[in-house]
This record gives sequence, structure tokens and C-alpha cells, in this order.
Amino acid sequence: MIAGLAAPAGAQQLDDRGLFEVHDTDTAQRTAIAHSGADVWGVRDGTVTFAAQASQAEELRAEGLDLVRLDDLDRMLAERSPGVRAAADEFPPGDEAYHTYTELTEELQQTVSDHGDIAKLSSVGQSHEGRDLHLITISGNVEVDEDEPEVLFTCNQHAREHLTTEMCLRIIQRFTDEYGQDPTVTELVDTREIHVIPTVNPDGAEYDIEGGQYRGWRKNRQGSGTDLNRNWGYQWGCCGGSSGSPSSETYRGPSAFSAPETAAVAEFVGSRVVSGTQQITAHIDFHSYSELVLWPYGYTYDDTAENMTPEQAKRFQEVGARLADSNGYTPQQSSDLYITDGGINDWLWGEHGILSFTFEMYPATGGGLDGFYPPGDRIEPETQRNDEAVEILLTEAGAA
Repeated sequence: MIAGLAAPAGAQQLDDRGLFEVHDTDTAQRTAIAHSGADVWGVRDGTVTFAAQASQAEELRAEGLDLVRLDDLDRMLAERSPGVRAAADEFPPGDEAYHTYTELTEELQQTVSDHGDIAKLSSVGQSHEGRDLHLITISGNVEVDEDEPEVLFTCNQHAREHLTTEMCLRIIQRFTDEYGQDPTVTELVDTREIHVIPTVNPDGAEYDIEGGQYRGWRKNRQGSGTDLNRNWGYQWGCCGGSSGSPSSETYRGPSAFSAPETAAVAEFVGSRVVSGTQQITAHIDFHSYSELVLWPYGYTYDDTAENMTPEQAKRFQEVGARLADSNGYTPQQSSDLYITDGGINDWLWGEHGILSFTFEMYPATGGGLDGFYPPGDRIEPETQRNDEAVEILLTEAGAA
């Protein structure tokens, strides 16, 4: 939810970095691990898997946590992506099924060429390095801004989570290729406006695979990198759920929306306020891994807080449970995992009243790099696994 190999000049250097587990943790202990600056990979049944420098590990041990060292991170990354390919922007051998930014762009352009009557390609803005943040809008009358519930899907805020880009592509392909053939798809396209941003962090994603070797990179490429999912404006930096240190994997940036990527997506969301009413009513942000369905708030342990009534909290719980029933994930409030602040779900709900969820995708447990780099043959089953959940959210959007 790792930093990388010894990398080229300008890259973050993280020496003597290991992969650890702590078993039987409670929420406060998990929050302490995240707050230490360690990089939490996944949480399942009380077991936390995280990457940490030696100094961080010693600090956590001094606080009474029983750390189990699993492996050396640099060695794991080297073994997961052996050899260097000639092209700078290719995935390592065996993972060619994943889309690079160039391949993603071509796929989106082809989709609009094939389905121009229901699909439109635009951009919400540009990344720090100048890449377009692609937006695909799908609707039965796509050139007209109709009075229909709108739903937003975002993917790849964290660079190394490439499976999530494939998840957004699955949504795009399904709701265009199956339009006019699948009755459910056709009905939803005709009665909704579906917005999909397949990669919020294209710079980081490209850097993560540069030279055909995985780096385990999480943040964007602005300076030493900002964790985009700690840079959103609602309760930004409030509650110990992010870091003010630029070297941290959860660095929140110098100010809310200091990252051009979050600022661009936020501006797009703001543009969907028409005559004082937000048109986007529901949202999923896809991450990996742990197989979880999460909802606001992340910044507080309380079920209800500012802008969250008991009735609204109950709705999140009920819809979250239905989503999890459909895909076998575990549903819970985000802060039940550990405290985070400056996250997209909190901002979309707290500022815009959008029913916003995070999906942590496959696998349920890790212990190795396959959590972030599943083999290519997992793309189809793990993205199809969320077909029903996507339908549920699109349907729920009409009741929001």
C-alpha cells in the first residue's frame, strides 16, 4: 500500500533495507509501524508485512514489537527482475502482459477509435514530468453532458501497483466492447457517465520499470517523491497518518495538493460540480495488496466524525459489505487498518460527499514481491474478479 535497488543518480538511496513481518498486531501497533516511516506492504489477519531500514527496525523493536525479518529487499528485487532489457520502458521478462505508459496510451486511443459513439479520451492534466493523466469517459451519449449519475474510477496512485492500471483497463474494455451485447453493461452505460483515470502516477510507474528492472517505487517523481495518497486536502497531515520527511515512503508533500497529479484530479472533480451539485456520486480507488474493501475515514478511529453522520457511516458499511461479498475481499473502515491522513477517500467524501472506496487487490497475503508484481497470468482473473463489484457501485451511484 518499498523503495528500490541502488539506483541511478537522483534516485532515492535506501541501504540495508529488509522485509519484515509482525504478527498479531492491533490497530495502534499498525499505526505505529506506519508512523515510523516503514513502508507497509500489506495487512491480513493482524499480520503486517513492511519494508524498513535497519534503523527503523531497531526503533520498532525498542518499542516492544516482535519483528521477523523475511529477506533482504535489494536481493528480492534483483531476483524478481533478472537482467536488463534494451528498451528503457519495458517490463521485465515474463511480465509483458502489463501495459507500459506508451502501450496504455495506444490502447486508449484504439478504444476511442473503435467506440467513438460511447467513449471519449481526454486528460485531466499533466504529471510532474509532463505525461498526460488520461481520462476515458464512457456514456451512451458521450458528447453530451447529460443529467446522469457519474462514477469515477482511479488507479495507480502508487507507482509499483501496476495491477491496478490493468484493473482500470478492464473496466474500460468491458464497458465498451460489451456495450450492446451484455444487457447489464448496456443499461449502465446508457444511464451513467463513467470516468476512468487508469494511471494517476505515470512518472512513478515508468520509473519503477526503467531498464527492465523493478525498483519497488511508490511515490511520484517530484523531487525525492511525494506519496500521492497522503497529498489530498482533507485533514492533510493532521493525525500522524503521513510523514513530513521527504525521505519517507509516506511523505505527504510540503502542502496539500503540492503534487501536480493530485491537483489535476482534484480540479477535474471540482469541475463536475454543476449548479452547486457534485455530479460524481461514487468512486473506487484501486491499490494492491491485501484484498480489502476500505472506506472513510482514515484519519480517525471514530466511525462518525465531521461530515459523517451515523446514517452515512452505516451506508458505507452496508455498501462496503456488499462489494466485499461479491469479490471475497475483507470490508473495513480504513482506520481499522491503521491511521492515514491526506487520502483520496477522505477528501472525496469530506469535501464532495462522494461515496468513495479503496480496493486493495490481490493477493490476500504477500511475504514477497508477488504482492506488488503478480505474474502476468494473474491479470485476467484478478481484474474479472471485480466485475460484479463495479456493477454494484455503478448501480449504487443512482441512489447516492
